[in-house]
Amino acid sequence: MISFRKAKMPDVEALHKLINELAEQGLMLPRSRSVLYESLREFTIIENDGKFIGGGALHIIWEDLAEVRALAIKPEFHGKGIGKELIKELTNEAKELGIPQIFALTYQVEFFKKCGFEEIVKEKMPQKVWKDCINCPKFPNCDEVAMIRAVN
Repeated sequence: MISFRKAKMPDVEALHKLINELAEQGLMLPRSRSVLYESLREFTIIENDGKFIGGGALHIIWEDLAEVRALAIKPEFHGKGIGKELIKELTNEAKELGIPQIFALTYQVEFFKKCGFEEIVKEKMPQKVWKDCINCPKFPNCDEVAMIRAVN
């Protein structure tokens, strides 16, 4: 049985391992432990029968915009609709907070399209979006695709 819950301190090691394994495959960007600890309250964890299988974060950028970050699911659970359910969870969280739009910077364009996101030109995003980019290993040569959707 798949369930969702807010992250707790013991989740950091599992998140760190999964995110960085997927990053080594070129599926997403890596995250350090310190970044995960600092942003832990933003994460929603996915469990299957009480066991960690993934997670993702909703990072507030400004009054009208939040970012879906570090969405990672163990490969054996890919293609089962679990990622789409996590997007619904994060979208509902944004809605409860009164945030009208969410976006993602991603390599998984088709997945996000299936979740109702549309591609946009990165340069049209507000400058506040880029404050974390300075710490990215790909800075200043970002090759992620910017995608956005309304929170309904």
